[in-house]
Amino acid sequence: MSCSPVPTALTPLGVDGFTPDPRISLRITCLCLALAGCDAGSSTPQVLVDITDDTGIHFWHDNGMTGELYFCETVGPGSAFLDFDGDGDLDIFLLQGRLLGDTKQESDRIFTPPAGQPTGARLYRNEGVNDLGIPQFIDVTTSSRIDASGYGMGCAVGDIEGDGDPDLYLTQFGEDQLWVNQGDGTFIDGTEQAGLGDGRWTTSAIFIDIDADGDEDLYVCSYIDFTLKNHKPCFSESSAVEYCGPSSYTPLPDRIYRNRGDGTFEEMTSASGIGAQPGAGLGVVCSDLDADGRLDFYVANDGMANRLWRQVAPFVFEDTALLAGCALLAGCAYNRDGRPEASMGADLADYDGDGDEDIFVTHLTGETNTLYTNNGKGIFDDESSRSGLGVPSRRWTGFGTAWFDLENDGDLDLFVTNGAVKRMEERVAAGDPYPLDQPDQLFINRDGKHFEEIAAARATVLQEESVGRGAAFGDIDNDGDIDILVSNNCGNVRLLQNRVGASNSWIGLDIRNDGNRVETGVRCEIRQGDQSVIYRRSRRGGSYLCSNDPRISVGLGTRTENCEVTIFWFDGLIEVFEDLSLRRYHTLRHGEGIPRR
Repeated sequence: MSCSPVPTALTPLGVDGFTPDPRISLRITCLCLALAGCDAGSSTPQVLVDITDDTGIHFWHDNGMTGELYFCETVGPGSAFLDFDGDGDLDIFLLQGRLLGDTKQESDRIFTPPAGQPTGARLYRNEGVNDLGIPQFIDVTTSSRIDASGYGMGCAVGDIEGDGDPDLYLTQFGEDQLWVNQGDGTFIDGTEQAGLGDGRWTTSAIFIDIDADGDEDLYVCSYIDFTLKNHKPCFSESSAVEYCGPSSYTPLPDRIYRNRGDGTFEEMTSASGIGAQPGAGLGVVCSDLDADGRLDFYVANDGMANRLWRQVAPFVFEDTALLAGCALLAGCAYNRDGRPEASMGADLADYDGDGDEDIFVTHLTGETNTLYTNNGKGIFDDESSRSGLGVPSRRWTGFGTAWFDLENDGDLDLFVTNGAVKRMEERVAAGDPYPLDQPDQLFINRDGKHFEEIAAARATVLQEESVGRGAAFGDIDNDGDIDILVSNNCGNVRLLQNRVGASNSWIGLDIRNDGNRVETGVRCEIRQGDQSVIYRRSRRGGSYLCSNDPRISVGLGTRTENCEVTIFWFDGLIEVFEDLSLRRYHTLRHGEGIPRR
């Protein structure tokens, strides 16, 4: 679906005065008929269903384009799942753009926002599910006092003060912002007080306890040194004017901050070693990739070598991406052919069940998405081709992505939202003013060895083309399976509800420290009787520009026995939580389990 102005004269007003686009439901119907082979009298059970229109969420992303082809127009937006009010269900935060150019007027726009579309980023509170199992949301941005009217890119969720309330860090094309949760439904701008203001172009960010001292630190990806003032024309192979790529501008070093323990931060970029190597950073994930007890960062750089920042001492890092290979293996800086790719989104998980976490990275049309398999010691092999994930991705440009268990059968699957960054010339010739839309993809894990793209008839919603960017993952209706929030550039947000996972057994884990702060990055082992162990790690960061549900949802297939969970805490404590019942979430706190010696 191309991004186009909404014909307000033909469109009735929806909830809260927002004008929905009636073409969406029409196109879904047409795609179902044409691609899924169904007719009006029959249907194929769907694994994912777009429920956005029934939830009260009405949001269209404004990229502010006026025909100048500013590079930043095509990059955002992201989103976040977070329980900002502590009521046990996930709320939603959506980043927004705005009109670009100080001298531009509303009349200069290529696309006019839908009637009733509020400006700035939006916070939606989850009011619980209705009788049909559909979560209901209300826009509480005004009452929350969040005023995020900049050109938003991504967001990170963390608890900077350790008070149990999630806070929001917003990356932007412009000055970043930190919104501190007051615990009463409101937020205050704590950017200056925390020492986190950054006026460069920043993208993905992640809060995590880097040095295991009990508070959450911050890693922020920086992209390139582009401003509206140094904007220049770029050209396609046919000499047509085109959006620029990252090689047209100077890359920037990422930044890393240490939490002092009081909600203020000390910048450690130079001292940590990370500032020594700039890169066009778009995605970042964090885990202990070499099993040495310290957290490491993997950064997806656009068109450059990716970084594997191994933590060799508290807040001291070395880039070992090129060294993270053996014999003929190329490590995880480049692909198997030794070439850099246009890396965007990234995620980590133990997809093959061998106890270590593997890396998945999305790339540009003409390249393939990359799967790096970990040998357990932080040595990686490019398994993109053998896994079945490479060739099906070559036609598309991937952004938001994550490992998740669609059917709760115990095997981790992969979702990728796609959208081009270079205009497709045949569509330009046809008069499409923003020809970047592409379909999304879902890959099913076959026994931890091979992936197959899901049949179109089982997920017709994925065939509706949009300019996909961010994808956040979480259990929006608390039924034990993972749902997906897709943020489209110059398009409507889509909330995709999982319709198959809850039919299988599952267990949910909410990992907390003894002060009730959510603990992310913590390794867990889940066991049922004499069954094999399932390895998972709590997370918020990952994907692309997004923050995810920090809870762990573990699919167990047809198993019925209660679970035993072992948690490996950052301070070295190992605890066992026994006899945990299925089909519910358990809050597991540091110090409340049985110590394992």
